[in-house]
Amino acid sequence: MEKIFIFDTTLRDGEQAPGASLNSKEKLDIALQLERLGVDVIEAGFPIASPDDFKGVKLVASNVKNSFVCALARCIKKDIETAWDAIKKAKKPRLHIFLATSKIHLKYKFKKPEEEILELAKSATRFSRNLCDNIEFSPEDATRSQKSFLYKVIQTAIEEGANVINIPDTVGYSYPAEIYDLIKDILNNVPNINKAILSIHCHDDLGMAVANSLSAVLAGVRQVHCTINGIGERAGNASLEEFVMALKVRKDAFNFYTDINTKEIYKTSKLVSNLTGFLVAQNKAIVGINAFRHESGIHQDAILKKRITYEIMNPKDVGIKRSELVLGKHSGRHAFKEKLKNLGFNFSEKKIEVIFKKFKELADKKKQIFDDDILMLIEEETKNVKKTYQLVSVRVNTGTDITPQANIKMKFKDKIYEATSTGDGPVDACYKAIDKITKIPAKLVSYSLEAITKGKDAQGLARVEVIVKNRNIIGKGASTDILEASVKAYLDALNKI
Repeated sequence: MEKIFIFDTTLRDGEQAPGASLNSKEKLDIALQLERLGVDVIEAGFPIASPDDFKGVKLVASNVKNSFVCALARCIKKDIETAWDAIKKAKKPRLHIFLATSKIHLKYKFKKPEEEILELAKSATRFSRNLCDNIEFSPEDATRSQKSFLYKVIQTAIEEGANVINIPDTVGYSYPAEIYDLIKDILNNVPNINKAILSIHCHDDLGMAVANSLSAVLAGVRQVHCTINGIGERAGNASLEEFVMALKVRKDAFNFYTDINTKEIYKTSKLVSNLTGFLVAQNKAIVGINAFRHESGIHQDAILKKRITYEIMNPKDVGIKRSELVLGKHSGRHAFKEKLKNLGFNFSEKKIEVIFKKFKELADKKKQIFDDDILMLIEEETKNVKKTYQLVSVRVNTGTDITPQANIKMKFKDKIYEATSTGDGPVDACYKAIDKITKIPAKLVSYSLEAITKGKDAQGLARVEVIVKNRNIIGKGASTDILEASVKAYLDALNKI
């Protein structure tokens, strides 16, 4: 197996994503985690961009011990000198210089002929090599460049001392087969290409950055540029975690390895997300919150029988403790029984069926069911209270400019009773309507309401204390509707009499 070198540009291209700016301390925190992750090269920034970026790159260069620390520079003397000043104290420094080679960039950005661009590449590479032993050269917008000119620029850069030639798909324009052919053509048409490591840098504008990077590796590339969580300019870069795990999982297709400690992936993803403020999409491959979660009853049943039925990788391999069976409206009995078991309950099949039915009713109201929701269902179903009074329905008409009015329907001894009442508030109106039906002289002493779980659709837990004939009685009720929860709590207290 051949090694693929991982060049991480989270701190440079990743930070260029609008809104992702990092200060020097944050850059260092990420760099040290990238070193623990095992990346071969850390591109720490673009020192000429700002004084703080220079400071950040210098801080990273002074503290990283094992990875190469790289700084980016245009093919301009001042850029190169500034980049070198930032990384020269690094144990393993690398200068990364770039120059556009496509006709589009030459015409509209540089307004220079090919001959002048070729001379710039030559002099900049030579100047860089006089400062640093390790030089990476990138012909910007390579995938839209005329191949004959691209070959000349690459050959010239290698002649002047470039150790690594990086091929950027700067605007995410290419597709896997095209990338494969381009890399093969470079290997076959640049006479001195064997003197440098060939690299690839893909953007995700068409959603193919990782696929393009994998295709480039199959064609002969041995270094890949990527970022944590795929952050970067516009739609981002090739995602490190996706590329690395593709190699690891599909060894049958990719006979390569990296030095990445994959168990550090999730931790690194969380750090970058927290410091940049860029949330990871729930369905993001490898590190998204749903990457190892299952709600479908069919999937849950199969996962419980054999994990590999619906998981192609072990979550522990990327630093996630375990897969999760998410209880929701699509979940089945098998997963629900497993959840009850994990919570420490061992009910009869008949009792499980009753609680499962209540669970399904709740799942239709909530997107996600939490453990506390399950515990509340169990408590309500298993508490030893005879349900003398059962709620059938509650309707409330309330507002800031009207007197609240409640209509309550209740079942008592197989008959339905109904009452309507007004009150100081909607809960008070509900309780007065209930009193009309039960004729029980109950006095409300205390009332409280709290969310059982998180989220806008959380169940509300109502707790009441009432006095009936000098007896203090506590009642509790839960529902995603706080008025229904309040009514259930009041009836729970009355049912205890």
